[in-house]
This record gives sequence, structure tokens and C-alpha cells, in this order.
Amino acid sequence: MTLKIAIDQEAASAPYEQLRAQIAERARAGVLPVGYKLPTVRGLAEDLGLAANTVAKAYRALEADGVIETRGRNGTFVAAAGDAAERRASAAAQAYTEEVRRLGLSRDAALAAVEDAVRAAYGD
Repeated sequence: MTLKIAIDQEAASAPYEQLRAQIAERARAGVLPVGYKLPTVRGLAEDLGLAANTVAKAYRALEADGVIETRGRNGTFVAAAGDAAERRASAAAQAYTEEVRRLGLSRDAALAAVEDAVRAAYGD
């Protein structure tokens, strides 16, 4: 299996974000299975024509999200990310609902704010 990543230099999103999003999506979809060894930062940077710091930033973000894990000198691997991502999303949703209740927003207003944010993030 090869890691096929396409970076669009003309895209509105930064290259590290494009890289992060593509790896995260493939990991969550199972295209990159749990335990799949990712290329080294330098190797992937060279393959994609990016700076090593750009790839390192994407890997750090993926690790913070629980999508990948670094095992020291053994390399970087796809982690069992689905559960971690869902737990974090659930915690964020809970924090949001607590905040909007404190602010006195109605259920409809709270949901409308979420729908607007999701629409803006996903371009729908």
C-alpha cells in the first residue's frame, strides 16, 4: 500500500492542513489501517515537495488528535483513531452545550450556530 497524498498549492487551506486532513480521513475510513507505518517526516516532505517542518506540523496535529502515534525510533503509525476522535467530538459538544445554556441561548439558536459553523467548515 502506498500513501497517495495530493497537495494543491493553489488551495485556500495550508499544505500542512491538506496533509493532516487527507491522512485523518483515510485513517478514519480504514484506507490506512490501524498499525500502518507512515513515511518519515523527511521522506514524505521530499516526496510531496514540502518543507520537513510542514510535514512535522501535520504529524503533530494528527498525533494530538489521536489519529497517529509515534513509537520513538520505530516510526509513526496509524492509531485506532475512531474512538478517540468520537470521544473528543463528544466532549467538545458537551462543553458547547454547557456554554450556550449559560449564555441563555435557546435550543434552536444553539443548533443554528452549530449548523452555520459546520456549513462554513465543510463548505456546504
